[in-house]
Amino acid sequence: MKVYQGSCLCGQVTYEVRGLSKDGAHCHCSMCRKFHGAAFGTLFTAEHVQWTSGQSLVKEYVAPNGTIRTFCRECGSSLGFRGKDVPQSRMEVAIATLDDDIEVTPDAHIYTRYKSNWYVIDDHLPRFDEGREGE
Repeated sequence: MKVYQGSCLCGQVTYEVRGLSKDGAHCHCSMCRKFHGAAFGTLFTAEHVQWTSGQSLVKEYVAPNGTIRTFCRECGSSLGFRGKDVPQSRMEVAIATLDDDIEVTPDAHIYTRYKSNWYVIDDHLPRFDEGREGE
C-alpha cells in the first residue's frame, strides 16, 4: 500500500496516509467552501491517517450536523473532514495538503446544489446535487 506524506502550511503538523480511495470529489457544500476558503474542497478518503508531528496542534471543529473538520490551530490549514462517528484515522484528507504526487484524480463534483454562483464547473466530471447518488 502506497504511503503519502502531508503537512499544514506552517509545517508543524505532519501526517502520513496509507492508501487513498479511488473516488475523490470536489465538494461544493457551503461548509467545505468556507472551511477551505475556495470554490470547493477536494477530498479523498484515506485508508489510514497517522499524525507524525504536531499532533498537539491538531484541532477539530464539530459542525451542528455532527460532521467534523480537522485543521492546524497554528496556521489554520484545513487538513480533513469526517462524518459523525468516523474515526480520525479514516478521515477524508484535504488533498492539497499532501506533499507527494498522488496516483488518483477527483472523479465527481458533489453538493453542486450549493455551489458558489461565481464558479463555473467546466469539466467532464459527473455532477451530483447532493452526495453521490446511488452509492
